[in-house]
Amino acid sequence: MINIVLFGKPGAGKGTQAEFLKEKYNLTHLSTGDIFRYNIKNETELGKLAKTYMDKGDLVPDEVTIKMLESEVDNNPHSAGFLFDGFPRTLAQAEALDAFLTSKNQKITATIALEADDDILVKRLLERGKTSGRPDDQDEEKIRNRYQEYNEKTAPLMAYYHSQNKFYTVNGIGTIQEITERVSKVIDNL
Repeated sequence: MINIVLFGKPGAGKGTQAEFLKEKYNLTHLSTGDIFRYNIKNETELGKLAKTYMDKGDLVPDEVTIKMLESEVDNNPHSAGFLFDGFPRTLAQAEALDAFLTSKNQKITATIALEADDDILVKRLLERGKTSGRPDDQDEEKIRNRYQEYNEKTAPLMAYYHSQNKFYTVNGIGTIQEITERVSKVIDNL
């Protein structure tokens, strides 16, 4: 079983790369963003709660996100592996994920960070916001707030996974195919 965590700031291409990687490696793609959007659209309790944070450009609290991901893993008992997209985002989430996976006799195989310049990513998100309908993709101030929060909360994750020899960086600028090849090379060499 292979379990990959995809890191990257909003707009870095995690969702795009996940689409290719889930097919190539037969992984179950667990995107917190997709799960949140589904719950928001269907106005579930989780969706209403998540929306209050997302509308401000803040991250959804750990306890909500962790319970949601545990449920998704449990709902896919025959998966060949998981591709975590947008999770974990904090050290507490990483530790909770490790503990949960250990209880299932699994572990994170690698974390792969898609890296790109903030100004390039802001342009990507503002462009995406024109068609996505997401208010958090239509306001540069909210986008930069998300990046500041990402930097503050995820920086410790880099050290956490580095210490386990599970952290890899990939240049997230280029064509989709070029980036997919870079990410695949990391996975194939695990």
